[in-house]
Amino acid sequence: MKLYVSVDMEGITGVPDDTYIDSSKHNYERARKMMTDETNFVADAAFQFGCQEVLVNDSHSKMNNILIDELHPDALLITGDVKPFSMLQGLDHTYGAAMFIGYHARAGQAGVLSHSMIHAVRNFYINDHIVGEMGFNAYVAGYFGVPVVLVAGDDQAAKEAAELIPNVTTVAVKETISRSSVKSLTPKKAGELLAEKVTAALENRHMVKPLIPPEKPILKIEFNNYGQAEWANLMPKTEIERGTTIVRYEADHILEAYKAMLVMTELAMHTTFS
Repeated sequence: MKLYVSVDMEGITGVPDDTYIDSSKHNYERARKMMTDETNFVADAAFQFGCQEVLVNDSHSKMNNILIDELHPDALLITGDVKPFSMLQGLDHTYGAAMFIGYHARAGQAGVLSHSMIHAVRNFYINDHIVGEMGFNAYVAGYFGVPVVLVAGDDQAAKEAAELIPNVTTVAVKETISRSSVKSLTPKKAGELLAEKVTAALENRHMVKPLIPPEKPILKIEFNNYGQAEWANLMPKTEIERGTTIVRYEADHILEAYKAMLVMTELAMHTTFS
């Protein structure tokens, strides 16, 4: 079978704050190495299980973080941006399962570096159901009939995954103390745990159903301030809900909603005031 692996950085073992996830800061190169090593534990376990293909999609920031020269030699890597489907680029119905590695909790929730795509976003809604990156991405996977069988990150990401996807395997590689401090496993111990859980998730993959998105979903994005909503409202077919910072978009399917979200969040980054 083919396995799809989306890898973010905030939920990687030992990462507590933005000095690790920002390419301009001093701990970033350390985090790249840890992110690559963690991905390798997942890929190695998947190949040992019998997967014929492991496609890794670098899903953090500019999406060029994973060190390809240190990646498992049999893995395939999608790196860089712009990618039309961002954290889910390359996924389609030919994959038997998906895994989300290094993920974090959604905006406004407890959890290390919790947010939803950009810090300008307070909430994403799909038909009035609040989701974060994890939920939105799981819906896209579900559109292709692909179950998300494993989610790894901090304890709050694991909790969010368990509430979202019945029977999903979760791996908490670190425990939240605050939004910028953690009690973490060492990379070696986390890697051993990940390898064990990847095997278990693949063995139990038939117990996890794809998270099927609603037909013609209504996407709503609640921004932190009205200026961000105004920028997002430059996207055709959108409207700002009166008296709020919520921008609404009626999509034909979840893939259109996902692309609309990417465009609106990119526009909203033009204003950063609170």
